[in-house]
Parts: sequence; C-alpha cells; structure tokens
Amino acid sequence: MIDIKLLRSEPELVKENIKKKFQDDKLSLVDEVLSLDKEFRESKTRAEYLRSQRNSISKQIGAYMSKGQKDEAEECKKQVSDMATELESLSAKETVLEEKIRSIMLVIPNIVDPSVPIGKDDSENVEIERFGEPVVPDFEVPYHVEIMEKLNGIDLDSARKTSGNGFYYLCGDIARLHSAVLSYARDFMIDRGFTYYIPPFMIRSSVVDGVMSFSEMENMMYKIEGEDLYLIGTSEHSMIGKFIDTIVEESSLPQKLTSYSPCFRKEVGAHGIEERGVYRIHQFEKQEMIVVCKPEDSMDWFQKLYQNTVDFFRSLDVPVRTLECCSGDLADLKVKSCDVEAWSPRQKKYFEVGSCSNLGDAQARRLGIRIKNKEKGNYLAHTLNNTVVAPPRMLIAFLENNLNADGSINIPEPLRMYMGGKAKIEVPIS
Repeated sequence: MIDIKLLRSEPELVKENIKKKFQDDKLSLVDEVLSLDKEFRESKTRAEYLRSQRNSISKQIGAYMSKGQKDEAEECKKQVSDMATELESLSAKETVLEEKIRSIMLVIPNIVDPSVPIGKDDSENVEIERFGEPVVPDFEVPYHVEIMEKLNGIDLDSARKTSGNGFYYLCGDIARLHSAVLSYARDFMIDRGFTYYIPPFMIRSSVVDGVMSFSEMENMMYKIEGEDLYLIGTSEHSMIGKFIDTIVEESSLPQKLTSYSPCFRKEVGAHGIEERGVYRIHQFEKQEMIVVCKPEDSMDWFQKLYQNTVDFFRSLDVPVRTLECCSGDLADLKVKSCDVEAWSPRQKKYFEVGSCSNLGDAQARRLGIRIKNKEKGNYLAHTLNNTVVAPPRMLIAFLENNLNADGSINIPEPLRMYMGGKAKIEVPIS
C-alpha cells in the first residue's frame, strides 16, 4: 500500500505506475481516492472547528448563568447540543470514508523500482545471470515421478484416495532426501547469520491483509471455516506478521530470519505434463528467509537474499539462473522481484524454484511495522523475503541433475551427513 501523501502530491506518478503494470482498469481509482480523501479532510476540518466552537460556547454558559441570563445560557446549550449531534454525524461519516479509502488503497499497486524492466507478463522477464554449466546427459532423463517410483519413493495413487489430486506420499530414501534438503537449508542459513524459526501455520485475516493483495489471497489461501484463521501459503506470511504493530529498535536492524513451515495452497495447474507430479501441489514444505531493515539497506539485502539461494543450489551442483521480473509480473505489493530457476536436463530448460521480493514499506504500512529513531522520529521499515528451498520443486531439479544411467541418484557431500553417510540412492533390487 502506497503512502496517501504520495497520491495527493503526485497522482500522475501513481497513474503512470499503474500503466507500467498494465492495470489500466485501476486508473480511475486514483481520482476516486482523491475525491474521497478531500471529503474526509473537509469533514475532519469541520469537526475540529466545531470542537473549538463548542469549547468556547460551553465556557459562556457558566458566565451567563452567573449573571442570571438564563435565555442566553439556554441558547448556548442548544448550540452545544446541535454541535454534538453534528460531530457525531461527522465521526460516522469519517469512519465510512476512511474504510472506503483504505479498501481502494489496498488495490492500488506499489510503486515499482526504476530498475524494473517494463513488460506485460512473465514472458518478458529478463535473464540476469547463469551459474553453473547446464548439462544434458547422454541417456534419457525420465519424468520426475518415474524417477521416484523406480526408487520406491512416491505414492500418488494412495494420496489421491486419502486427499485427492495435488497430494503425495513420499517414502524411503526419497522422503529422507526431502528432509535432508530442508535440514541442510536450515543449517545453511543459520551459518549465514539468520535466526531459525518455526512459525504458526495459521494466521488471522488482519495479517493476511497486511502481507498480500486480496486477489492473491483468494487464489492461494485456505480459510478455516467458522474461525478468523487462514492456513499459510508460505512462512513469510506469519514471519512478517510477527512484527505487526511493533516499533523496532533501529540498533537491532537488520532482522534476519529463516523459517521452516508446511505451505498450503489452493491453486493447482491443470495443463501440461509439468503440471503433474509434485510441481504444483496443495501442500509442500519450504525453508524461507525474511529480512526487516532500514529503507536505505533494502536493495543491498535484495541482492544478498537471492544470492543465498543461488549459492545454496550451487553447493549441491545444480545449475541455476536468475531472472528479473518485469513490471507486469510483479504482485501489487512488490517493488522489485527476482526469480531463481534451476536447470532441468529432461526439459532442456530452466524452471522456477524460488522467488526473491523487495516489498519496500508496503507490508510495514499495512501492518504498522515502524523503526524507532529519537532524532528523526519513527519511520516505516522495509521488508523482504526469499525462498531458500521448496523441496518438491527442488527435488525435481536435484533428481534430474544427479541421476545416473542406471536410475541411481548421487548424493552431494553437503547432504550426506543428513542421509546417514550415504553417497548414493540405489535402485532397489526387485
């Protein structure tokens, strides 16, 4: 959510930003907010005037009464009563206007950073850099589900019976590998100075409104029936929510957090072979990184965060590339975003395994996250988040890039301690 002061002073800049995001249907919202805001401020001014007059007139009542001027005193009382009635009406009006303004402001997109490339959708994202040499082996790489099934590592049929499409059972060494990746990701981030958290897996609507747009919520989140609770789609939601209505000491920044959680999402793709298996699912687990920092430091942290993911994948010898998300591919709260994509030898292309986002002060403004500064006064923090690893997608990249011709899987050195010292997952003998 942008600062309404910016909208008042530079409405054309806000409109130009809406155009950059190809959301022209929202252009009229700027003028609508300005009109409502004008009405709201006029009402506030009128109320302040009435309170001042009421106080002045109230003082006159006692003076009139002491002089025996009852008629004059009664007239003053009537004026005070009329003012009280009008003030009550103005207060109710201000509440309605304030809510209307906020509801519209929540859907006006954040101002994107000047460095963001202009484009309509993800097809116009821009490659930044590649890390590692993408390799296509001289044998056929099967679909990831087939690789797991050969290793007795996945059971989709049973999951469909218990839970429906978009769920899975992992078992044996593949389940162990899944846990090993998460454990390694946890320790990887701790070694980089991040504090480890396991957060609540359900959050209230006030937090949902603070961390994401309404359209994202509708497409992603599961609502707990009869309660003001939602299942989180990523631990970023509850980790940023941790700071709701807080004033953070400037000396304690940056706050660097890494969190594990299951993630629950409504949306499951229905088209194309890559939408099957464990690429798009209702439930998965993830290691996340979150930073709360001073505004002047947020772009430096943006670079550091996505580099952490690159370094994590490269430590497991998985080739990756980074993509700058164009304006039309940015969610409304984002100032700047970068996707990390891993190499798929089977598809002979890269696919998304993580996303790094700088939200500027948008989440902080919605949630009331401020930084304490005695000299300058309290000011809004900046928030950032990035995926360390989400094993279902990461497993696809890992299995394809570490597959041998006989169907066995090589285990890189960093994971072996979490796999009981195993250097390879062998195909079971029938």
